[in-house]
Amino acid sequence: MKLERRDVDGFFIDGAMRPAASSERVAVIHPADEEIVGSVPKSTPEDMAAATAAARRAFDEGPWPHTSPAERADMLIAIADGLEKRLDDLAWLSTAQNGMPITLARQSQGLELLRFYAEIAKDVPWEERRQGLSGAGLVRRTPVGVAGLIVPWNAPSLLMNKLPAALIAGCTTVVKPSPETPLDTYVLAEVLQEVGLPPGVVNIVAGDAAVGQYLVDDRAVDKISFTGSTEAGRKIMARLAGRIGRVSLELGGKSASILLDDAPLETALPVTMAGSCLNNGQACIALSRVIAPRSRYQEVVDTLAAMVGSLPVGDPFDESMFVGPVVNAKQRDRALRYIDIGKSEGARVVVGGGTVPGRDKGFWLQPTVLADVGNDMRVAREEIFAAVISVIPYDGGDEAAVAMANDSQYGLSGAVWSADPQRALEVARKIRTGTITVNGFTYDIGLPFGGFKQSGIGREWGLEGLEGYIEYQTINLPEGL
Repeated sequence: MKLERRDVDGFFIDGAMRPAASSERVAVIHPADEEIVGSVPKSTPEDMAAATAAARRAFDEGPWPHTSPAERADMLIAIADGLEKRLDDLAWLSTAQNGMPITLARQSQGLELLRFYAEIAKDVPWEERRQGLSGAGLVRRTPVGVAGLIVPWNAPSLLMNKLPAALIAGCTTVVKPSPETPLDTYVLAEVLQEVGLPPGVVNIVAGDAAVGQYLVDDRAVDKISFTGSTEAGRKIMARLAGRIGRVSLELGGKSASILLDDAPLETALPVTMAGSCLNNGQACIALSRVIAPRSRYQEVVDTLAAMVGSLPVGDPFDESMFVGPVVNAKQRDRALRYIDIGKSEGARVVVGGGTVPGRDKGFWLQPTVLADVGNDMRVAREEIFAAVISVIPYDGGDEAAVAMANDSQYGLSGAVWSADPQRALEVARKIRTGTITVNGFTYDIGLPFGGFKQSGIGREWGLEGLEGYIEYQTINLPEGL
């Protein structure tokens, strides 16, 4: 299909679109056919400095941190209503930028998060009087300050995992989208202007790693919330350590779908396949390891391979397609290298394993199933970030499955399957991962989400998602007050 080109001039700073410091531009490429679908200015540290200064002024001198939670909640509702009118446009932009299947791009989780935090603001004890051991005090939940929100290319809508909680807490923000997928954030900027959000409360500068590094290092910024790779998160944490900067990290995963020996495969495998190939496999929560009992291993491999091999792969704007392209050539080539590494280590390609035939343009990769994988192989231990599924056999009972699932540097997501839900629950309690589902693969924005181990620090969603943007202040009171 012919895509309408979107070109953005400037950055959203201090409540308005401001010219960029540089005349250079960055093209946004549709990964299905390499067509240019838009462009943005190439940002510089000078642009980011203007954004952080605006956020700092808005926090130190502006009204936003001092508005009531009810007023902030009303603003979140207004933003949600404004974005809802543009859902089709936002979905189109997501698919055009990173190849996300349009049916996935149309989901309205961002609106739900805005409305969720507006609702829970009514029940948060923003200021409470407590009796201590020797007297009374006020315990206040105050905003952490200026929050830098860094979001990745694989799902630009992940900004809404951060922004609603930051705003309801009273923070001002600087948003740094990926330069590969920045266009939808400027739709948000239009809405923010329409609803009258005070200048400087949200600033948007798309940029590369150098611009992100400036944001991380800037002492005008009190807190960084980052979603991306574990390697990048490690570097951010190290840089923030020098100034004791607050940080939340939502990082990589190598999550397991654990099939116990009585698992209902007719249910477990379709859900596992969907969870593995979610967003073309470009999801930190993807079920990229399938841990199967040796007694049922061949059945699992054969069934999974048949399902994955029949997945519709094609134009991400076609609603009948389940898998589209990966975001760029670098990501495609990375996945192909990992498949070659797996084969060199003894894994066997059962289905897929290469590019999509007949696709001369775009960044296409066949959904792939690898069998005969050992949990010590790189394809089982390192995040590939593509629809590449490693099926790993285990010998022994449930404890063997638990040990294998936990033998990972990551701990973000997962699923446990059994004909006996209580048995699956007991296994789930032993898995060192931030979120795990019994007989399913589900997520709920009302419950906290985040990782154990190298998968991150802190939580998003739920009441706990607010905590990352809060500083506690205690005011000790004299008698009689």
